[in-house]
Amino acid sequence: MSSPFIPKRIVITAYPKINEAYAEAEAMRAFLAEKGMDVLVGSLYDEGIRNRVGQGEFDMLIAVGGDGSVLRAAHLCAPSKVPILGVNLGRLGFLIQIDRREWREYFERLLNGEAWIENRMMLKTERIRDGESLGATIALNEAVVARGETLRPVRMTAFVDKRELSRYVADGLIAATATGSTAYALAAGGPILPPELRNILLVPIAPHLSVDRAVVLSEGSSVDIAIKSDNAVWSVDGQPPTPLKEGDHVNVAAAEVTAQFVRFGDPGYFYRNITMHINENSSGFPR
Repeated sequence: MSSPFIPKRIVITAYPKINEAYAEAEAMRAFLAEKGMDVLVGSLYDEGIRNRVGQGEFDMLIAVGGDGSVLRAAHLCAPSKVPILGVNLGRLGFLIQIDRREWREYFERLLNGEAWIENRMMLKTERIRDGESLGATIALNEAVVARGETLRPVRMTAFVDKRELSRYVADGLIAATATGSTAYALAAGGPILPPELRNILLVPIAPHLSVDRAVVLSEGSSVDIAIKSDNAVWSVDGQPPTPLKEGDHVNVAAAEVTAQFVRFGDPGYFYRNITMHINENSSGFPR
């Protein structure tokens, strides 16, 4: 666990598609104002706020929304090393420790120096065609190569550190972080990894007569996915997909930047959070 963290310059971003997000954010601003803090409230989609975060004007961003809000915040904040505190107004909240009913208690703890910073690995993922980069981006959860609009499976070959790992005929292949192991990778049958791990997890989606097991790579390994069919797309953290051509490559490696999250208590919060969500999903089943 890192040393205590007390922010001085805070920005609060509200997810505009959740009606009560701005009201909750304003309540947070008023609470912090009573503590003598001048706090800005806005949206992650506001270019002015994005520029100010990127320039390092703030030392913490509070994301009011759900897991999607935290994902967007991580993409923005990681390059400028701005820690994120999520407050959950959504449904899942795997990335978030604080529920909307609890934030006043946690804000008191934050200002009392009871918070610490958790660093999570991100991925750098890049699309290559004929040896030239067509664009790179960072991912907190995963980079996915998957079939596009057609129902035909995608043919691809995965290379780990330039050595062939496996050939896949599948609906897709997920390259996930430990953070992403509780997202799409989990739904596809992958294992849950502790968040502090810096390993890439490869999980095939509906493989057909090919390797059907997830593979956890050694820390520091990189992945090259060679596309062998003409119906593949590339998507990062659930963003709209980009078409791929046969012969394209998707490279995935650990990013130089990390996502920083403000946490409370011991690191065991992760397992308590996982157990809570599993119990919620199973509550409708007879015991």
